[in-house]
Amino acid sequence: MHQKEYTGSIVRATARPESDPDDPRQWAWVEAAVWTDRMLTALGNGVQGGKWHSLIDKVYASRTLWAAWQRVKVNHGAAGIDRMSVERFEANATYYLKALELALRNDSYKPAPIRRVYIPKGKGKTRPLGIATVKDRIVQGALKLVLEPIFEREFLPVSFGFRPECSCKDALRIVDRSLKDGFTWVVDADLQSYFDTIPKQGLMTLVKARISDVKVLELLQQFLDQQVVEGMKRWTPMAGTPQGSVISPLMANLYLHGLDEIVSAEGHQYVRYADDFVVMCRTREEAEKVLIVIQNWVDKHGLTLHPEKTCVGNCVVKGQGFDFLGYRFEADRRWVRSKSRKALRDKIRQLTGRTRSGNLESIIAELTPILRGWFGYFKHAHRSTFRDVDGFVRRRLRAILRKREKRPGFGRTSSDHRRWPNAFFAQHGLFTLHEAHAAASQPRKGNC
Repeated sequence: MHQKEYTGSIVRATARPESDPDDPRQWAWVEAAVWTDRMLTALGNGVQGGKWHSLIDKVYASRTLWAAWQRVKVNHGAAGIDRMSVERFEANATYYLKALELALRNDSYKPAPIRRVYIPKGKGKTRPLGIATVKDRIVQGALKLVLEPIFEREFLPVSFGFRPECSCKDALRIVDRSLKDGFTWVVDADLQSYFDTIPKQGLMTLVKARISDVKVLELLQQFLDQQVVEGMKRWTPMAGTPQGSVISPLMANLYLHGLDEIVSAEGHQYVRYADDFVVMCRTREEAEKVLIVIQNWVDKHGLTLHPEKTCVGNCVVKGQGFDFLGYRFEADRRWVRSKSRKALRDKIRQLTGRTRSGNLESIIAELTPILRGWFGYFKHAHRSTFRDVDGFVRRRLRAILRKREKRPGFGRTSSDHRRWPNAFFAQHGLFTLHEAHAAASQPRKGNC
């Protein structure tokens, strides 16, 4: 097999080949400090007995812990229950990492409880988030660096969430192409509280099918059994893997790998991003049949389909579309789903209160990265979306200018449009989504 010489600690690939496991680019994303050429050869050829032994030394190796720490530092994040921040850890990182290495070597390492917080979910709802300590995030990161390639070798290309060299846009391209090819009957499925309900025993059984290192298995079990602290309450969850945990996305993908296999075998167009997935079929009968297959698998594996968010529909028909990764696919169009539009408007409102300080240029400078980023993701939505957003932004800015002139109202009068026309805001650097969409829609020379 052709070998690739790895240099540096993090290597990225521009493509992620799925067809040839012997292609060195297949593993160009792995952590070079952990996975040597010899290990990659074994990974490509398959280890004897299908199980990996003696991995714990790779987990506690100083280079692995250092690589994991670099990722934790980049991601930053809040302090855990010990209140140690990333900045405080960084001030004495060499000492702390050496202590972690020794604790893992002599089996004295024990994860601390997880601090539970709640983040907004929309419509007044919240989502629980588990915040581990910086030290635990580093150990989990080291564990992930060692284990991820082993399971990635088996994962199917229908899964896109939290996987190397994969993105939301990759998943959306598959959905878009499938709909254009006539797969318009869609099973839109939603797993209820997926991360919190993954059966621990079933998950560990899947891990043990590929990993036989007892110490690695014990370490992973400790993370699954971490206590949760919320205020004065403390408990050990009976099931699930904490949202926010470094290792959770990998474990979540592993548990749904069986679903990927069984649905893919049905011959329909199937796309999954974490616990959000759709199956696209040519007929209603096919869609209803595959929904039964999904329901049976979910029931057998201790999970639950959300009764109100799981349905079958023909997305060409108005009112029968489906939401996926921020978009709404309906009536042969791609829209921005209402929740995503509301989230953008809320951000804009926060920056454009009528009484806020700062000159117009500074306000626009704060809005620009938000608008550019939002457009970068939603630029394939229906064109009417962008005029609507542009108009909302300009109304908010006119309201600020009216307030500063001690005039009431939100600037909807024709006089305000004459005084501060669209060109006025463009001259002050306001990013215009409609114009950006028009420019992006122009055919480029040489494109096919």
